Amino acid sequence: MSKRKDLTCVGAIAGAFGVRGEVRLKSFCAVPEDIAGYTPLSFEDGTEVTLRLTGQIKNGLSARLSGVGNKEAADALRGTRLYVPRDRLPHLPDDEYYHTDLIGLAVHDTGGTHLGKVTAVHNHGAGDLLEVKGPLAKGPVLIPFTLAIVPTVDLRAGRIVADPPEGLF
Repeated sequence: MSKRKDLTCVGAIAGAFGVRGEVRLKSFCAVPEDIAGYTPLSFEDGTEVTLRLTGQIKNGLSARLSGVGNKEAADALRGTRLYVPRDRLPHLPDDEYYHTDLIGLAVHDTGGTHLGKVTAVHNHGAGDLLEVKGPLAKGPVLIPFTLAIVPTVDLRAGRIVADPPEGLF
């Protein structure tokens, strides 16, 4: 994850695609192809690259990045995340959030008990899960990020109110 709060991760390179320098790309955008509209993108170290989509492939997209001309260079970027300045992302409706905004928020239950902090947001295909670490659990706890279980997200106050299923904490 980027250490700079003004950058948002919009994708990651999954390795080479072919032998001519194309990369396999995982887009974290709601519409995967939208990642191309944010170019130039940057690596976490600040290096800027332009991105041009070349196709759709199983589990992602294929793309060309500036400065990447062969399979070895593309493979060397495997696992590299792509970032965009936050101010270039669209404004979201009141009931939608960027994952980066949720990470670090304090989580309290409906009675006010502190449950922990959001350390990550995961999505394995069935909806978002908030990973919460705190004093009431032995390890990280995954809370479904649904309106029924997380009725309140207050970004200004830096807190979430959750009604987790019985036995999670």
